[in-house]
Amino acid sequence: MCASQATPDIDKNAKEGPQSALEKKLIEEYLQGRGYSLDDLHGLPKEDAQLLMRAACTYASLKLAEVESRARFRQEIHGPS
Repeated sequence: MCASQATPDIDKNAKEGPQSALEKKLIEEYLQGRGYSLDDLHGLPKEDAQLLMRAACTYASLKLAEVESRARFRQEIHGPS
């Protein structure tokens, strides 16, 4: 999703995939924690919006990696189905 941070339009930049909805929610969660919404980014200077989106994408990527790691760990513990 976060391949292009030139614009803060998350839907336009979204890559389709099974985790895209979760990634969008994580980005929104990050922004809300900083006092912003996705709509607020359009009113910010381009550089500020890009910095926020980069940070939000980094946050979302790390959280997704955490979710994937936990899922793999659970699968290793429980063995094949």
